Amino acid sequence: MKEAYFYKKSGDATICILCPHKCLTRNNEIGICGVRKNIDGKLYSTNYGKLSFINLDPIEKKPLKRFMQSTRTLSVGSSGCNLSCLFCQNYHVAKEMPMTVYRTPQAIVNLAIEYDIPSISFTYNEPIISYEFVLDTAILAKENGIKCILVTNGYVEVDPLMRLIEYIDAMNIDLKTISNEKYKKVCNGALEPVKRTIKIAHNFSHIEVTTLLVTGMNDNEAELEEMFMWLADIDKNIPIHVTRYFPNYKYSEPHTRIKLARQIKRLAEEHLNFVYLGNA
Repeated sequence: MKEAYFYKKSGDATICILCPHKCLTRNNEIGICGVRKNIDGKLYSTNYGKLSFINLDPIEKKPLKRFMQSTRTLSVGSSGCNLSCLFCQNYHVAKEMPMTVYRTPQAIVNLAIEYDIPSISFTYNEPIISYEFVLDTAILAKENGIKCILVTNGYVEVDPLMRLIEYIDAMNIDLKTISNEKYKKVCNGALEPVKRTIKIAHNFSHIEVTTLLVTGMNDNEAELEEMFMWLADIDKNIPIHVTRYFPNYKYSEPHTRIKLARQIKRLAEEHLNFVYLGNA
């Protein structure tokens, strides 16, 4: 465990100010993310260094198509998430308690050096809720000339994002939908903080965006075109990955039809210069 970097006290309670939920927890209570806990009036990251995955992956698997192409990345993930998407494709690490091993930030950086891997990716579950471990590792990585990648839902407050982004070279940000109502109903979140993260990150890091085409949730062409146009207003060169969904977790609608996915890809290409089809 490690004491959290972004929280404030309210009597014997703590208010986490890492993400927009701003969870208020009393002694022994845990926030929505499942890993940030009030212990005797202090907020702790209970999953610090507890890793469920340590893998070597092609960087294209993150997915990143226009950053450090054809290299491998050291992928690490923990457990927990600050959103609750009913269609979660990684619920076994985001919403359950997977088996973990403990590794220090220095051990992860040493592993990348040992295998001559040029980047470390924080991925699989939501890395923002492992903020302290991610930041500590990223600082060490930068000192050793290793790039850092964040695969994230973008649900984070501005101050912690600005503190971290100095050490992040690339991000893949999930944009679930362009509808705030659906963010709230299906993901227990909100749209605007994610849009804000995309806008900020675009000014500091290489970014790519992923949208999962979820049957009956966000696969409406008019809604998707609104999303593509919004991204294009920021920068037509932002790569987007339109990715097929498969039934998982609490969502049982049929998987995305390949014909529809290809149709959406063509629609995106009317507005954005780099469009990729995932899970095809």
